[in-house]
Amino acid sequence: MSDPNPEAVLHPNGRINANVLKAQYAVRGKIYEEAMKRKAAGKRVIFTNVGNPHSLRQKPITFPRQVLACVNYPELLDAPEAKTLFPADVIARSKTYLEAFPGGTGAYQDSRGNMAIRKEVAAFITNRDEHPADPNNIFLSDGASPAIQNVLKMLIRDNDDAILLPIPQYPLYSAAVVALGGKVVGYELCEAEDWGLDIENLSKRVASARQHGLTVRALCVINPGNPTGTVLSRANMESLIRWCVKEHVVLLADEVYQYNIYGSKPFISFKKVAVEMASEAAALEIFSFHTVSKGVFGECGRRGGYVELFNIHPGAQAQLYKLFSVNLSANVDGQLMMGMMCNPPKQGDPSYDLYKSEVDAIFGSLKRRALMASDAFNKLPFVSCRLVEGALYAFPQIQLSRQAVEAAEAEGYAPDLLYCLELLRDTGICAVPGSGFGQKDGTFHLRTTILPPEEEFADVLTSFGEFHHGFLKRYGKPLVAKM
Repeated sequence: MSDPNPEAVLHPNGRINANVLKAQYAVRGKIYEEAMKRKAAGKRVIFTNVGNPHSLRQKPITFPRQVLACVNYPELLDAPEAKTLFPADVIARSKTYLEAFPGGTGAYQDSRGNMAIRKEVAAFITNRDEHPADPNNIFLSDGASPAIQNVLKMLIRDNDDAILLPIPQYPLYSAAVVALGGKVVGYELCEAEDWGLDIENLSKRVASARQHGLTVRALCVINPGNPTGTVLSRANMESLIRWCVKEHVVLLADEVYQYNIYGSKPFISFKKVAVEMASEAAALEIFSFHTVSKGVFGECGRRGGYVELFNIHPGAQAQLYKLFSVNLSANVDGQLMMGMMCNPPKQGDPSYDLYKSEVDAIFGSLKRRALMASDAFNKLPFVSCRLVEGALYAFPQIQLSRQAVEAAEAEGYAPDLLYCLELLRDTGICAVPGSGFGQKDGTFHLRTTILPPEEEFADVLTSFGEFHHGFLKRYGKPLVAKM
């Protein structure tokens, strides 16, 4: 194919920032491109590549949508039918928000977010952790991702600064670190120990990085895990906090799946653990992230998120404020949605019964699908999957034959990318290869969401199983036994 504009100022051959060219984001990579081609051709695609609940027909929760309708079109509140259309608490909340947002939802807000919403977030954190939260330490953002990227901008000063990222990890982090000119230092989670975190291994990775002239600036922990679906124990969290204090690194606590807990381990925030460790954690600096895109709200398109700062230097907080100010203001619908996620209807409110029934139905279904996924994958030959304890994903390991690996290499693909491309071709299921998240050398995985509708999920898993048996027939069985 001929070059349409070889003299372009922005040309991929040396005229675009090299760090941007090096950055990779597998969730929207080749597998997604092929899925979109398939969709454009009129073929069915089941998008399990990204945690986007409403795209897979999860129903929106009524209360926040009603409030958004009234706040975005206040004339609804003056209509004669208003008290018939909307419960009294919807009308009251809408009026409260309209008073707190001068100029309505079309006006810029403080770059840290509207104080009324930040107070709702602070109250939520205080109730969750049983320790006070200060709204002045909370910044609202367009989902968690921009907040994460702004924090990374402060941490990465030059090419010798490194961020510790889990392997496997959500590729937003590696893509952002590389694009900002930093270095990724991966620390492997132990699959055999339910994706546990080994402090000794962490220390070895840091020692090696320092020997190579790198300055390790922060440790990222995703809890509950993405893509692994695991939940950290309190003991593991305490060990990590002591380690961060000892090594003098910032802790980035990605806690966006905190509501999605399906097993026996509870979610505990890193801030709560740090506060309760008292003097042991007095020197710890934490940035904690949350969003409306996950949990049971699943409002990805609203782009609502926050970061809470704990023990961050006032000068650094001022610089973060400056970075947020460059974007002027997080979108108002996302801020409002965050306020309602943190401050939903209470027992006795007119909307409470409907709200609770909707939330319970969504959560109960996710919990059942989490178990369905783990069970289905573990019944397949040469596939093993750890229990999906949390989040929205399963991350099964798939053993591949030498013939499959050689076929992938001949195409220039990672072996699990070949597997996922053929899965898409044969079934329409769009999953992400484990190579896009990082994985232990010699192992292969894929990540799939548990989000297809429950009434269809068994059929999706059956299709996966049928494909897997066909793949084994095409390329032969691995030589090693199933884990």
